[in-house]
Amino acid sequence: MSEAKQPHFGEHLTIDGYGGSYEKLNDRDLILSCLSELPGKLGMHPLAEPVVYAAADNQIKDPGGWSGFVVIAESHISIHTFPKRRFVSIDAYTCKNGIDQSVIERYFQEAFSLEDMETNFIIRGKKYPQENLA
Repeated sequence: MSEAKQPHFGEHLTIDGYGGSYEKLNDRDLILSCLSELPGKLGMHPLAEPVVYAAADNQIKDPGGWSGFVVIAESHISIHTFPKRRFVSIDAYTCKNGIDQSVIERYFQEAFSLEDMETNFIIRGKKYPQENLA
């Protein structure tokens, strides 16, 4: 049985996107739109309105950008953009099993015009009480 097919609590997809559009990665409204639209496309349920914050340059490796979050009944989605580096870091974590990773990857690739993506898929809660996973 593949790891993704074994009983588990949740699934966590991380995406690091490279070569994105400076304009799109610096567009607060686009980030807010992504956080508003994606949960519905995945059959997830927001618990609150998404929020997006300006993140200042920390004078080290982070030249500033935007950080946005939406809390969903199934967990959360977060987006951190670094427009000057044409980079974005995204987390989609859910207790809903069987997420279609390709839908999420394609969504963000198109939204930010990413040239390349590095993804990691993590199975969470492998030791969660099995009787509670049914």
